[in-house]
Amino acid sequence: MNTQAPPNAMSLVARIARLPWKEWVIYIGMVIVLLYFAITLGSTFLNTTTLVNVVTQSTQIAVMAVGTVLVLSLGEIDLSIGSTVALASLVAAVTLHATQQWWVAALAGLATGAIVGAVNGAFITALKLPSFLVTLATMGLVAGLSQQITGLQSVPVTDPTFVWIFGGGTILGIPILMIWTISALLLGIHVLRQRRFGARILAVGNNASAAAVSGIRVNRIRMSVFVISGLTAALAGILYAGRLSGATYTLGTTDMMSVLAAVIVGGTAMTGGKGTMLGAIVGSLFMSTINYGLLLAGLTVAQQMIVRGIIILIAISLSPHGTSGR
Repeated sequence: MNTQAPPNAMSLVARIARLPWKEWVIYIGMVIVLLYFAITLGSTFLNTTTLVNVVTQSTQIAVMAVGTVLVLSLGEIDLSIGSTVALASLVAAVTLHATQQWWVAALAGLATGAIVGAVNGAFITALKLPSFLVTLATMGLVAGLSQQITGLQSVPVTDPTFVWIFGGGTILGIPILMIWTISALLLGIHVLRQRRFGARILAVGNNASAAAVSGIRVNRIRMSVFVISGLTAALAGILYAGRLSGATYTLGTTDMMSVLAAVIVGGTAMTGGKGTMLGAIVGSLFMSTINYGLLLAGLTVAQQMIVRGIIILIAISLSPHGTSGR
Protein backbone atom coordinates (compact mmCIF):
# COMPACT_ATOMS: atom_id res chain seq x y z
CA MET A 1 0.00 0.00 0.00
CA ASN A 2 1.30 3.44 -0.91
CA THR A 3 1.12 5.63 2.20
CA GLN A 4 2.95 8.62 0.75
CA ALA A 5 1.07 11.91 0.71
CA PRO A 6 0.07 13.27 -2.71
CA PRO A 7 2.58 15.70 -4.26
CA ASN A 8 0.11 18.58 -3.99
CA ALA A 9 -0.34 17.95 -0.27
CA MET A 10 3.45 17.80 0.23
CA SER A 11 3.83 21.04 -1.67
CA LEU A 12 1.16 22.71 0.48
CA VAL A 13 2.82 21.52 3.68
CA ALA A 14 6.20 22.80 2.46
CA ARG A 15 4.73 26.19 1.60
CA ILE A 16 3.06 26.44 5.01
CA ALA A 17 6.34 25.47 6.72
CA ARG A 18 8.15 28.25 4.86
CA LEU A 19 5.73 30.93 6.07
CA PRO A 20 7.29 33.46 8.50
CA TRP A 21 5.45 32.06 11.51
CA LYS A 22 7.85 33.64 13.99
CA GLU A 23 7.06 37.08 12.63
CA TRP A 24 3.43 36.49 13.61
CA VAL A 25 4.09 35.13 17.11
CA ILE A 26 2.58 38.09 18.93
CA TYR A 27 -0.58 38.13 16.80
CA ILE A 28 -1.07 34.37 17.09
CA GLY A 29 -0.35 34.53 20.81
CA MET A 30 -2.85 37.35 21.26
CA VAL A 31 -5.59 35.32 19.57
CA ILE A 32 -4.76 32.22 21.64
CA VAL A 33 -4.84 34.17 24.93
CA LEU A 34 -8.13 35.85 24.03
CA LEU A 35 -9.70 32.51 23.08
CA TYR A 36 -8.44 30.83 26.23
CA PHE A 37 -9.87 33.46 28.57
CA ALA A 38 -13.08 33.66 26.53
CA ILE A 39 -13.59 29.89 26.90
CA THR A 40 -12.53 29.57 30.54
CA LEU A 41 -14.06 32.79 31.89
CA GLY A 42 -17.01 33.20 29.52
CA SER A 43 -19.08 36.35 29.95
CA THR A 44 -16.89 37.44 32.85
CA PHE A 45 -14.20 38.17 30.27
CA LEU A 46 -16.22 38.64 27.09
CA ASN A 47 -17.78 42.01 27.71
CA THR A 48 -17.19 45.60 26.72
CA THR A 49 -15.98 46.64 30.17
CA THR A 50 -13.21 44.05 30.15
CA LEU A 51 -12.01 44.95 26.67
CA VAL A 52 -11.96 48.65 27.53
CA ASN A 53 -10.06 47.93 30.75
CA VAL A 54 -7.49 45.83 28.88
CA VAL A 55 -6.80 48.69 26.48
CA THR A 56 -6.75 51.47 29.08
CA GLN A 57 -4.52 49.50 31.45
CA SER A 58 -2.03 48.93 28.64
CA THR A 59 -1.73 52.63 27.78
CA GLN A 60 1.34 53.42 29.86
CA ILE A 61 3.17 50.32 28.60
CA ALA A 62 2.16 51.16 25.01
CA VAL A 63 3.45 54.74 25.30
CA MET A 64 6.79 53.59 26.71
CA ALA A 65 6.95 50.85 24.08
CA VAL A 66 7.10 53.51 21.36
CA GLY A 67 10.26 54.99 22.84
CA THR A 68 11.72 51.56 23.57
CA VAL A 69 11.22 50.42 19.96
CA LEU A 70 13.39 53.35 18.86
CA VAL A 71 16.04 52.59 21.48
CA LEU A 72 16.27 48.88 20.62
CA SER A 73 16.18 49.65 16.89
CA LEU A 74 19.25 51.74 17.54
CA GLY A 75 20.95 48.71 19.10
CA GLU A 76 20.84 50.23 22.60
CA ILE A 77 18.78 49.70 25.76
CA ASP A 78 17.24 52.02 28.36
CA LEU A 79 16.81 50.49 31.81
CA SER A 80 15.88 53.79 33.45
CA ILE A 81 12.35 54.14 32.03
CA GLY A 82 10.61 52.63 35.07
CA SER A 83 12.33 55.00 37.48
CA THR A 84 11.65 57.94 35.15
CA VAL A 85 7.93 57.13 35.30
CA ALA A 86 7.88 57.65 39.06
CA LEU A 87 10.05 60.78 39.09
CA ALA A 88 8.12 62.49 36.27
CA SER A 89 4.76 61.73 37.88
CA LEU A 90 5.92 63.12 41.24
CA VAL A 91 7.41 66.25 39.68
CA ALA A 92 4.16 66.83 37.78
CA ALA A 93 2.06 66.31 40.93
CA VAL A 94 4.23 68.59 43.08
CA THR A 95 4.28 71.27 40.37
CA LEU A 96 0.49 71.03 40.06
CA HIS A 97 0.10 71.67 43.78
CA ALA A 98 2.50 74.63 43.59
CA THR A 99 1.11 76.32 40.47
CA GLN A 100 -2.47 75.04 40.11
CA GLN A 101 -1.83 74.98 36.35
CA TRP A 102 -2.26 71.58 34.70
CA TRP A 103 -0.21 72.47 31.64
CA VAL A 104 2.73 73.73 33.72
CA ALA A 105 2.65 70.47 35.68
CA ALA A 106 2.57 68.41 32.47
CA LEU A 107 5.50 70.37 31.00
CA ALA A 108 7.47 69.93 34.22
CA GLY A 109 6.92 66.18 34.11
CA LEU A 110 7.91 65.95 30.45
CA ALA A 111 10.98 68.12 31.04
CA THR A 112 12.03 65.71 33.80
CA GLY A 113 11.93 62.81 31.36
CA ALA A 114 13.81 64.79 28.71
CA ILE A 115 16.56 65.65 31.21
CA VAL A 116 16.96 62.01 32.26
CA GLY A 117 17.13 61.00 28.59
CA ALA A 118 19.64 63.75 27.83
CA VAL A 119 21.87 62.64 30.73
CA ASN A 120 21.77 59.06 29.45
CA GLY A 121 22.52 60.19 25.92
CA ALA A 122 25.37 62.47 27.01
CA PHE A 123 27.22 59.73 28.90
CA ILE A 124 26.66 57.24 26.07
CA THR A 125 27.77 59.55 23.26
CA ALA A 126 30.44 61.69 24.93
CA LEU A 127 32.14 59.03 27.03
CA LYS A 128 31.35 56.08 24.72
CA LEU A 129 29.93 54.10 27.62
CA PRO A 130 27.58 51.12 27.09
CA SER A 131 23.92 52.10 27.35
CA PHE A 132 23.26 49.12 29.62
CA LEU A 133 25.67 50.39 32.29
CA VAL A 134 24.71 54.06 31.95
CA THR A 135 20.97 53.47 32.21
CA LEU A 136 21.48 50.95 35.01
CA ALA A 137 23.23 53.69 36.97
CA THR A 138 20.63 56.35 36.20
CA MET A 139 17.87 53.87 37.07
CA GLY A 140 19.17 53.79 40.65
CA LEU A 141 19.87 57.52 40.71
CA VAL A 142 16.40 58.47 39.49
CA ALA A 143 14.73 55.97 41.82
CA GLY A 144 16.55 57.58 44.73
CA LEU A 145 15.42 61.04 43.64
CA SER A 146 11.84 59.79 43.43
CA GLN A 147 12.02 58.59 47.02
CA GLN A 148 13.77 61.75 48.22
CA ILE A 149 11.56 64.33 46.52
CA THR A 150 8.53 63.69 48.74
CA GLY A 151 10.01 61.63 51.55
CA LEU A 152 8.28 58.42 50.35
CA GLN A 153 4.90 60.14 50.56
CA SER A 154 2.23 59.92 47.87
CA VAL A 155 1.06 63.16 46.26
CA PRO A 156 -2.66 63.41 45.41
CA VAL A 157 -3.75 64.88 42.08
CA THR A 158 -7.14 66.55 42.30
CA ASP A 159 -7.12 69.05 39.43
CA PRO A 160 -10.14 68.01 37.29
CA THR A 161 -8.61 69.16 34.00
CA PHE A 162 -5.37 67.28 34.60
CA VAL A 163 -7.26 64.13 35.58
CA TRP A 164 -9.57 64.40 32.56
CA ILE A 165 -6.78 64.88 30.01
CA PHE A 166 -4.37 62.34 31.42
CA GLY A 167 -6.57 59.52 32.59
CA GLY A 168 -10.21 59.94 33.50
CA GLY A 169 -11.77 61.69 30.52
CA THR A 170 -13.81 60.41 27.60
CA ILE A 171 -14.46 61.78 24.12
CA LEU A 172 -17.67 60.62 22.45
CA GLY A 173 -17.74 57.75 24.91
CA ILE A 174 -14.16 56.69 24.11
CA PRO A 175 -11.82 56.66 27.13
CA ILE A 176 -9.08 59.26 26.82
CA LEU A 177 -6.46 56.60 27.61
CA MET A 178 -7.53 54.64 24.54
CA ILE A 179 -7.01 57.78 22.46
CA TRP A 180 -3.53 58.18 23.98
CA THR A 181 -2.71 54.59 22.96
CA ILE A 182 -3.88 55.11 19.37
CA SER A 183 -2.04 58.44 19.16
CA ALA A 184 1.19 56.84 20.41
CA LEU A 185 0.88 54.09 17.79
CA LEU A 186 0.25 56.48 14.90
CA LEU A 187 3.05 58.82 15.94
CA GLY A 188 5.46 55.93 16.39
CA ILE A 189 4.67 54.49 12.95
CA HIS A 190 5.06 57.93 11.40
CA VAL A 191 8.45 58.51 13.01
CA LEU A 192 9.88 55.05 12.31
CA ARG A 193 8.51 54.41 8.83
CA GLN A 194 7.61 57.72 7.25
CA ARG A 195 10.37 60.06 8.43
CA ARG A 196 14.05 60.27 7.49
CA PHE A 197 14.80 60.21 11.22
CA GLY A 198 13.41 56.69 11.51
CA ALA A 199 15.48 55.46 8.56
CA ARG A 200 18.60 56.87 10.19
CA ILE A 201 17.81 55.11 13.46
CA LEU A 202 17.56 51.78 11.64
CA ALA A 203 20.75 52.52 9.70
CA VAL A 204 22.68 53.20 12.91
CA GLY A 205 21.21 50.07 14.46
CA ASN A 206 22.31 47.98 11.49
CA ASN A 207 25.85 49.33 11.31
CA ALA A 208 26.86 52.50 13.14
CA SER A 209 30.22 52.77 11.37
CA ALA A 210 28.68 52.50 7.92
CA ALA A 211 26.00 55.00 8.94
CA ALA A 212 28.67 57.48 10.03
CA VAL A 213 30.54 57.04 6.74
CA SER A 214 27.33 57.75 4.84
CA GLY A 215 27.01 61.11 6.58
CA ILE A 216 24.60 60.27 9.41
CA ARG A 217 25.42 62.05 12.67
CA VAL A 218 25.35 58.94 14.82
CA ASN A 219 25.80 60.68 18.18
CA ARG A 220 23.02 63.15 17.42
CA ILE A 221 20.69 60.27 16.56
CA ARG A 222 21.60 58.46 19.77
CA MET A 223 21.06 61.56 21.88
CA SER A 224 17.70 62.27 20.23
CA VAL A 225 16.46 58.72 20.73
CA PHE A 226 17.34 58.65 24.43
CA VAL A 227 15.60 62.01 24.95
CA ILE A 228 12.51 60.57 23.22
CA SER A 229 12.70 57.49 25.45
CA GLY A 230 12.79 59.73 28.51
CA LEU A 231 9.85 61.76 27.20
CA THR A 232 7.70 58.66 26.60
CA ALA A 233 8.50 57.36 30.09
CA ALA A 234 7.60 60.77 31.54
CA LEU A 235 4.33 60.83 29.61
CA ALA A 236 3.53 57.37 30.98
CA GLY A 237 4.15 58.72 34.49
CA ILE A 238 1.83 61.66 33.88
CA LEU A 239 -0.83 59.28 32.56
CA TYR A 240 -0.45 57.19 35.72
CA ALA A 241 -0.92 60.31 37.85
CA GLY A 242 -4.04 61.25 35.91
CA ARG A 243 -5.54 57.77 35.93
CA LEU A 244 -4.82 57.11 39.62
CA SER A 245 -5.39 60.72 40.74
CA GLY A 246 -2.04 60.67 42.47
CA ALA A 247 1.66 59.98 42.21
CA THR A 248 4.01 57.84 44.27
CA TYR A 249 7.61 56.65 44.08
CA THR A 250 6.47 53.07 43.38
CA LEU A 251 4.90 53.89 40.00
CA GLY A 252 6.60 52.12 37.11
CA THR A 253 8.52 49.75 39.38
CA THR A 254 7.71 46.67 37.30
CA ASP A 255 7.07 48.39 33.98
CA MET A 256 10.53 48.03 32.47
CA MET A 257 10.27 44.25 32.08
CA SER A 258 6.73 44.47 30.74
CA VAL A 259 7.78 47.07 28.16
CA LEU A 260 10.83 45.11 27.04
CA ALA A 261 8.79 41.91 26.80
CA ALA A 262 6.06 43.65 24.79
CA VAL A 263 8.56 45.22 22.38
CA ILE A 264 10.70 42.11 21.84
CA VAL A 265 7.74 39.76 21.47
CA GLY A 266 6.24 42.33 19.11
CA GLY A 267 9.13 41.86 16.66
CA THR A 268 11.76 44.48 17.48
CA ALA A 269 15.33 43.19 17.36
CA MET A 270 17.42 43.64 20.50
CA THR A 271 20.50 43.82 18.30
CA GLY A 272 19.23 46.83 16.37
CA GLY A 273 18.22 47.56 12.80
CA LYS A 274 14.62 46.32 13.01
CA GLY A 275 11.61 47.71 14.82
CA THR A 276 7.84 47.46 14.59
CA MET A 277 5.49 49.86 16.34
CA LEU A 278 2.33 47.87 15.64
CA GLY A 279 3.89 44.72 17.06
CA ALA A 280 4.96 46.61 20.18
CA ILE A 281 1.47 47.99 20.78
CA VAL A 282 -0.06 44.54 20.27
CA GLY A 283 2.60 43.23 22.64
CA SER A 284 1.49 45.72 25.29
CA LEU A 285 -2.12 44.62 24.79
CA PHE A 286 -0.94 41.01 25.08
CA MET A 287 0.66 41.74 28.46
CA SER A 288 -2.41 43.64 29.67
CA THR A 289 -4.76 40.84 28.57
CA ILE A 290 -2.73 38.26 30.48
CA ASN A 291 -2.67 40.42 33.62
CA TYR A 292 -6.39 41.14 33.52
CA GLY A 293 -7.38 37.58 32.65
CA LEU A 294 -5.33 36.12 35.50
CA LEU A 295 -6.88 38.65 37.86
CA LEU A 296 -10.40 37.68 36.79
CA ALA A 297 -9.46 34.00 37.15
CA GLY A 298 -8.85 34.62 40.85
CA LEU A 299 -5.14 33.79 40.94
CA THR A 300 -3.07 35.14 43.80
CA VAL A 301 -0.37 37.71 43.08
CA ALA A 302 2.33 35.03 43.38
CA GLN A 303 0.48 32.69 41.01
CA GLN A 304 -0.07 35.53 38.54
CA MET A 305 3.67 36.29 38.52
CA ILE A 306 4.53 32.63 37.90
CA VAL A 307 2.05 32.16 35.05
CA ARG A 308 2.91 35.53 33.50
CA GLY A 309 6.63 34.73 33.63
CA ILE A 310 6.10 31.35 31.95
CA ILE A 311 3.98 32.89 29.17
CA ILE A 312 6.53 35.65 28.55
CA LEU A 313 9.39 33.12 28.40
CA ILE A 314 7.50 31.02 25.86
CA ALA A 315 6.56 34.04 23.76
CA ILE A 316 10.09 35.46 23.75
CA SER A 317 11.56 32.03 22.92
CA LEU A 318 9.29 31.80 19.87
CA SER A 319 9.95 35.40 18.83
CA PRO A 320 12.42 35.79 15.93
CA HIS A 321 14.26 38.47 17.88
CA GLY A 322 14.19 36.98 21.33
CA THR A 323 17.84 36.00 21.14
CA SER A 324 20.87 38.22 20.99
CA GLY A 325 22.27 36.85 17.79
CA ARG A 326 21.78 38.47 14.41
